[in-house]
Amino acid sequence: MKSIAIIGGGAAGCFCAIELKRRMPESKVTIYESQDRLLAKVAITGGGRCNLTNSFSDFRDANGNITSLEHVYPRGHRLMKRLFNVFSPDDTIKWFEAHGVRLVTQEDNCIFPKSQDAMEIVHTLENLIRQEGIQVKTGHKITDITSLSEDIKVVTTGGKKTDKGYEFLSKLNIETQKPVPSLFTFEVKDKGLNSLSGTVVENATLSIPSTRFRSQGILLLTDWGTSGPATLKLSSYAARFLSDNNYIAPITINWLSKTQEEALIILKEIIAENKQKKLSSINIPTITSRLWSHLITRSQIREEIRCSEIGPKQLNRLSATLTSDTCQISAKGRFKEEFVTCGGVSLNEIDPNTLRSKKHPDIFFAGEVLDIDAITGGFNLQAAWTTGYVAAKSIQLV
Repeated sequence: MKSIAIIGGGAAGCFCAIELKRRMPESKVTIYESQDRLLAKVAITGGGRCNLTNSFSDFRDANGNITSLEHVYPRGHRLMKRLFNVFSPDDTIKWFEAHGVRLVTQEDNCIFPKSQDAMEIVHTLENLIRQEGIQVKTGHKITDITSLSEDIKVVTTGGKKTDKGYEFLSKLNIETQKPVPSLFTFEVKDKGLNSLSGTVVENATLSIPSTRFRSQGILLLTDWGTSGPATLKLSSYAARFLSDNNYIAPITINWLSKTQEEALIILKEIIAENKQKKLSSINIPTITSRLWSHLITRSQIREEIRCSEIGPKQLNRLSATLTSDTCQISAKGRFKEEFVTCGGVSLNEIDPNTLRSKKHPDIFFAGEVLDIDAITGGFNLQAAWTTGYVAAKSIQLV
């Protein structure tokens, strides 16, 4: 009888354990979890609703095939594309629905349980663990993987905050990438922006000048800086860059997600239709009145000026502010709300088809312990389900 140790009782570990026991019912599978309960992170993900995957509709070609994963997984996109051929997001949907979980897809393509309760996912997995006879040892922290007696070990310990989190792998001579936070908000000390706390821009583009890092989506202004999907995506794409620069960097906001020339055309058309109105009273689509007043001031234009009095230079300044407004990131968001870690076991250390260690044939890796992470939207949990499944399938063939 083969014995298998699952180190880490999160999404990847529990999913892997269930699949292993189904494929190898005669095996002894044990989950070792350092906390006092399994799936603690799953229970709070998605604001307690559990965004368990994504439809990937924005990342499919005309034939429905998933492409462009580099926009989803800043680290690990090539590996994930390969592994989706084994267990895809569509397979995840079928798996959970087959176990009685009714799902709903939001307009933003995020998929949640219809109950909107993360505990439904937790209880579903916990019940399956009990039904399959999988042993669970909570409050059991593994400090030396070589001390385990099981024939095979699957490491699914999740992201670590510091390099010390990977010390239990030290005897294995396995390369790890430095862990740094991902998916966090930006602290921006700008009185004008901070005064607009609560303002939402539906489609803004953020970028870091002189780099390739840019993101697009909903932007939320807060009393400390910026938040929302556009900010979180940029923090993911630029996680290592921002860490290397101590979270101090310029950021450019394109409030309209248009070119300056396009913005200029929009402004000219609206101003021509409202010549007798004050500039501050006209309506710019997707820009709130409070934000519009701020941008006028930012462009060094009097709010009381009438549209008929606006000159070409002022229009150019205003269109430039609308499309390339620059401020300064001074720190990560103050609340330490980052939920994902960039870094982990180097992908060079594993067989990309099986997730087996190249140096240690009895060890497999799955989940966030690998140097794979994604933007917000259910993509990180999908990586957990996929890698957990692939590890289980691979072990069956050992």
